[in-house]
Amino acid sequence: MAKYKTAVIALGGNAISPKGEQDTIANQFRNTRKSCIAIMNFIQQNYHLAITHGNGPQVGNALLRVEMASDIAPRLPLGICDADTEGGMGYMIEQSLQNSLIKAGIDRDVVTLITQVIVDAKDPSIANPSKYIGGWYTKEEIIPLAKKFNWHVKEVPGKGWRRVVPSPIPKKIINRKAIKHLVDLGIIVIAAGGGGIPVYIMESGLYEGFDAVIDKDRASAVLANDIGAQELFILTDVDQIAINFGKNNQEFIDKIHLRDIKNLLKEGHFPPGSMGPKVQAAINFLENGGESVTITSLQTAQIGLEKGKYTRIIP
Repeated sequence: MAKYKTAVIALGGNAISPKGEQDTIANQFRNTRKSCIAIMNFIQQNYHLAITHGNGPQVGNALLRVEMASDIAPRLPLGICDADTEGGMGYMIEQSLQNSLIKAGIDRDVVTLITQVIVDAKDPSIANPSKYIGGWYTKEEIIPLAKKFNWHVKEVPGKGWRRVVPSPIPKKIINRKAIKHLVDLGIIVIAAGGGGIPVYIMESGLYEGFDAVIDKDRASAVLANDIGAQELFILTDVDQIAINFGKNNQEFIDKIHLRDIKNLLKEGHFPPGSMGPKVQAAINFLENGGESVTITSLQTAQIGLEKGKYTRIIP
């Protein structure tokens, strides 16, 4: 039997681009190096790892550059921007982690894989795009852009207008066999960045990409199942999940069974725009053979789970 456990670590957007901080490459590298402290804690416990990450701010910046350069450079579709940010952010995580391994005297390879993720061509979200991406605009600004680029747009009451794209449910990682092989060898794989690149299977059996955004945590759960990981760690900006969040009777959850977290999700304790996708990802992973999901903050993972608060969900 293997002497190690396999896990997927899903880094939240705050790991590389915290809110309220200028999103320069220098700052992103600095934050990535800090995030590697958490990853090193798992490596030193002899985990075999795949690492995922968010890319919201980065792909937003990429789209902004496309819009600004639209008159002098060919337009890049969202799937290419996803791939570009997977590569660039993967490089930052890869190099930062390599340096952490060198300092610790640990001989482990790190590799970044640009990851395609299969979705259903008939996913309901395709007919009703709702995932906000890119910059904010007034109605007068966005209408001509929508016509020029064939965008779907929506208003956020009181804030402004933004582009919206589908957010289809991930079904399978195309590169899963390669990722599993590498992880089983002890190579640390950075994959499915930003949820991966959404592709669907045509009637011919060939792959085709399209403009959409896959939820990173849902993709992380699919990746974890596809490579046979026992554990999934979702690192976000809170130590624990809570019921009745923000109310006088708010209650944090330390440990909970799958059936109970499903009931709480149905009762509306975890909104779609915040903790909902993380909880749903946890449920999906456990229902498909996973052994445990831990949701906690990057800071707790940095000091070590045994020293901090976290939520653990088990079958």
